[in-house]
Amino acid sequence: MTAVPARVPVLIAGGGPSGLAAALELGRRGIEVLVVEPRTTLDPLRPRAKTTSVRTMEHLRRWGLADRLRALAPLPVDHAQDVVFCTGLFGHEITRFPEAFGLTTERRDEFAEPGQQAPQPLVEQLLRDAVGELPSVTVLIGWRVVEVTDGPTGASAVLQRADGERHQVTADWLLGCDGSSGVTRRAIGARYAGSSGTLPNVSIAFRSPQLEQRELCAVGVHYWVIGAERGGLMGRLDLDGTWWAIVQGVDAETEQVDPVRLVQALVGAEVDVEVLATDPWSARMLLVDRYRGERVFLVGDAAHLNPPWGGHGFNTCVGDAVNLGWKLAAVLRGWAPECLLDSYQAERRPVAERTIAAAGAQEAFLAPSFATGDLDDESADGVALRAAVARALQVKDPEFHSLGLVLGYDYPGSPVVVPDGLPVPEPELVTFRPSAHPGARLPHTWLPDGRSLYDLLGAEFTLLRLDRAAATEGLAAAAARRNVPFRVVDLEHVPGLRERYGADLLLVRPDQHVAWRGAQPVDAEALLARVVGAGEMADLLLP
Repeated sequence: MTAVPARVPVLIAGGGPSGLAAALELGRRGIEVLVVEPRTTLDPLRPRAKTTSVRTMEHLRRWGLADRLRALAPLPVDHAQDVVFCTGLFGHEITRFPEAFGLTTERRDEFAEPGQQAPQPLVEQLLRDAVGELPSVTVLIGWRVVEVTDGPTGASAVLQRADGERHQVTADWLLGCDGSSGVTRRAIGARYAGSSGTLPNVSIAFRSPQLEQRELCAVGVHYWVIGAERGGLMGRLDLDGTWWAIVQGVDAETEQVDPVRLVQALVGAEVDVEVLATDPWSARMLLVDRYRGERVFLVGDAAHLNPPWGGHGFNTCVGDAVNLGWKLAAVLRGWAPECLLDSYQAERRPVAERTIAAAGAQEAFLAPSFATGDLDDESADGVALRAAVARALQVKDPEFHSLGLVLGYDYPGSPVVVPDGLPVPEPELVTFRPSAHPGARLPHTWLPDGRSLYDLLGAEFTLLRLDRAAATEGLAAAAARRNVPFRVVDLEHVPGLRERYGADLLLVRPDQHVAWRGAQPVDAEALLARVVGAGEMADLLLP
């Protein structure tokens, strides 16, 4: 049995996606971490999130896990990339949204990895296995953090095993990755604010061999059913007859729920249905007022709850963990001051706010709101009615095509980003327009030799030189004096890259966001101090 330490540098309460991602960021840098996770098994029949976004896949690539996830995923990207709206699985196709969620079989310059459909338990198990390979990370499975006390020099936590045994652990830093029902949010006095969805929902996991034997109306990765009796969405969990469904507008507390009948109503036929699991739920749009106490940080669902529309919730959690993980490691390794951690809320809370707003806007456009007339009518009137509904459904496009949000989120006002005085592009939801302005994710490109530019970036700070005449010695020397891990990558040979990125030099952070761009800085020492949280705003722009 794993011994419970009395003190650790970092304690992570919760071993879901955010906790495991944070453990990877820290453990890969040699930081000693204790992860406490109450679930002894991951239930494959309650998949919750199913969309791993292109941005999360880029993080998985950085961790060496992208190909491992694709090999494990039971639904290959080449099986289907479109979201299909239909009257039922054996009914009429109304419209479709191609290459939804960044799913594509073609290599695109905009991103290093396309999206991937995979049940969240499978992704979590992959992350568990990867964390288990890190010698500095200990995972306590079957334990729960039941009490947390924040303090100026550390946080104390009471850990409890399922049999009631308790241990107290003191941590230099504690990450609250324990979701909406955990204790860390209350420990720092943070409060959720927001709203809930108007329609209740029921999720159903089921098997139906007949869906493999009869030809469906189309091949899709998700099917949104605008049915005469029920509305909702469904899709395959694998290619062997296991499916998931979300029936919208079903209140399990006030009406008799027959999951078999609900599935048959979505399908549009009395197919055989073996129900594997059901879950009633309502969408929640909640955001905490603050992300940290003194030594306690909130990460993922402990800080924000997103409705599932668009598949952003799980991916936003991973983004939080990546942002905080490299910063906390920098502090613990001694090359950044503690005030670097103040930038976590400044950078991540606006992202969560914008993401919740985008997903929550789709609450007004769920499947039942589009039900009208006889959509299966074979006459000219039926064709016209389906065409009219198809036009109305274009309001759903931002739910499936949101690379402007997924890849375009940025931190231009961050205290550890140096603005260059140029206009910052307005945020967009659907369209992604690559920009290398400070705070933005470094625009991806494939290099002439076929490699991803991201694969050349160092684990910490990387200075990209796009003009042979640009001097890098000043920044390199400043990094050496501060012990900041630093790499220079020469890319002047890549055609058009200097024009695309808009500067001779770009300083890229460990999370692949641009910290600064320009020519030789006025004061290299001040610049490095600023981006690691050790300096106030100074005149760092070009003269």
